[in-house]
Amino acid sequence: MAPRHHVLLVPGFFGFANLGDFTYFGHVRDLLAEIGPAHGLDGEIRVVRTAPTATLRKRAALLAEDVARVLDGPGGEVSVVGHSSGGLDVRLLLSPEVSLPTDADVERCARAVRSVVTVSAPHYGTPVAHFFNNLLGQQVLKILSLATMYTLRAGRLPAGAALRLAAFLRRPAAPPGGVVEQLFSELLADFSGERRREIEDFFASLGDDQDLVTQIGPAAMDVFNATTEDRPGVRYGCVITRARPPGLRSVLAAGLGPYAQATHAMYVGLYRIASGTPLDREPPLSIVQARPLRLAYGRIPDARANDGMVPTRSQVWGDVIRAVWADHLDVIGHFGQPRHVPPHFDWLASGTGFTRGQFEETWRAVAAYLGGGSRRVRGR
Repeated sequence: MAPRHHVLLVPGFFGFANLGDFTYFGHVRDLLAEIGPAHGLDGEIRVVRTAPTATLRKRAALLAEDVARVLDGPGGEVSVVGHSSGGLDVRLLLSPEVSLPTDADVERCARAVRSVVTVSAPHYGTPVAHFFNNLLGQQVLKILSLATMYTLRAGRLPAGAALRLAAFLRRPAAPPGGVVEQLFSELLADFSGERRREIEDFFASLGDDQDLVTQIGPAAMDVFNATTEDRPGVRYGCVITRARPPGLRSVLAAGLGPYAQATHAMYVGLYRIASGTPLDREPPLSIVQARPLRLAYGRIPDARANDGMVPTRSQVWGDVIRAVWADHLDVIGHFGQPRHVPPHFDWLASGTGFTRGQFEETWRAVAAYLGGGSRRVRGR
């Protein structure tokens, strides 16, 4: 009997995975469960419970432990999809002779992986790391994570909260004392008592392990790439995202209502921070990698183009499976299509126009790539 082919989904630094009913990868998981068997992905679709802000070594160790649980349970072969910094976790786990803080047999786990897809991952770093790498930035990142949870539950943020958060992002300087904490408390107060305690426990569990942000800066990723090798025999693919540059077009596309404009202002702040890569530091592209970017965007994006979190050029690693117009959270299902069942909610209104149809096309391409990396499919 052929081995089953499982898929593990690794969240990035918004990575609360599945905290109760807050499903980071909910739409992706559901779609892959539906279309996966046709591509040979007939095993579990499992979301890795990672530590959102922990070091890459700690996160890669947690991924190894999840792979080990699959091997010790149903068994078979594994493919891994990593969104944002989750893609770096996968690369580190697979790097030959890597040392990770876990009792799991890392080499056994790495050998079980057939293919990898990184989605919007900062392979060459992102300037937002510099913004989040201080006390204020960490507090804002915490609020952004809570804002995502809030939107997944209620469909939208309170307009006042969105406006204040937008102000922080557009003018990244320390606000009056206690304002950030007050905003967090106001958002948290709208949850039930039990859920509030669950969220508080979640953030408390992060503790002092906040080193991920430092590690995804451009300089730190230069060292990471120099010391982390791809594993022979594993297919590496990527999904590339680019959001519309802020301007009149994005303002109109986001919607003219007060809430849409407030959330668009949040996006504008993040986009400007993420566009801080100097033009003379463009990551390299091969001719083969450049072709799908040129087809998708009309020309090769420069170093400033980004998805609101990660520069577009920074996301290229291995085969380019898909290059799409989407912001950092659109691509995993957090875009505005509330009438879909289950609904898609968007708290970061970039005005890029990503749709359910494009979402399905993107993830069908990912499923085909992952299935093409299985021993069973190769042997047909």
